[in-house]
Amino acid sequence: MLDGATEAPADPWSELRRTMVDRQIKTFDVTDAAVLSRMLEVPRERFLPRELAPLAYSDAALDLEGEGGRARRLPPPLVLARLIQGARVEPSDKVLVVAAASGYAAALLAGLAKEVVAVESDAVLAARCRDNLAAAGVANARVLEAPLVAGAPLAAPFDVILVDGAAAANLGPLLDQLADGGRLVTLLQTPEGACVATRFEKSGGAIGSRALFDAAHPVLDAFRAAESFTFA
Repeated sequence: MLDGATEAPADPWSELRRTMVDRQIKTFDVTDAAVLSRMLEVPRERFLPRELAPLAYSDAALDLEGEGGRARRLPPPLVLARLIQGARVEPSDKVLVVAAASGYAAALLAGLAKEVVAVESDAVLAARCRDNLAAAGVANARVLEAPLVAGAPLAAPFDVILVDGAAAANLGPLLDQLADGGRLVTLLQTPEGACVATRFEKSGGAIGSRALFDAAHPVLDAFRAAESFTFA
């Protein structure tokens, strides 16, 4: 260093991202180098409202306020990273993100895949998602405001579908939008109420599934199971 020169201060957000990856994500069995790289590259704080930005790299689930004050809970980054790893995304893939919220998952996937379509049913969140992706310079992702369970049939088929939240039912229309060999990942609520990260795969028109890991998360309203009634 030259005499009298001062070293530029380190970007605190970059340091927090590094700490998140080293102490949370890697210790949660995320080993895919491309996924880890994206977690380091994408500034999550820019996809959150100002009051939540200080919590961007915590391991907590965060609630975003949407239309009419309704809350949408975001999975912690370590859960999202492991879900994305489980989807086995390839650079040539076309990806659908369902419940895109503020666009963070779409931004991560945009650096791993060829094309991303992000679906969000909440008008406030959809607008925020669109603005955030544009501000981040993500050119290969587009946002559709549409019902979550409908997906994006006019853009199908997809190689990967990520439901960014938990689901208990109503996945049929999304599974229909998978290409042969395609994968859908989500946190699937079991009849007992637990959540298991699950990868569905389509092969020859048939759907198989594999449990990946356990992760508690509230079910998205659009993917709740219909209530059943019992009579004494």
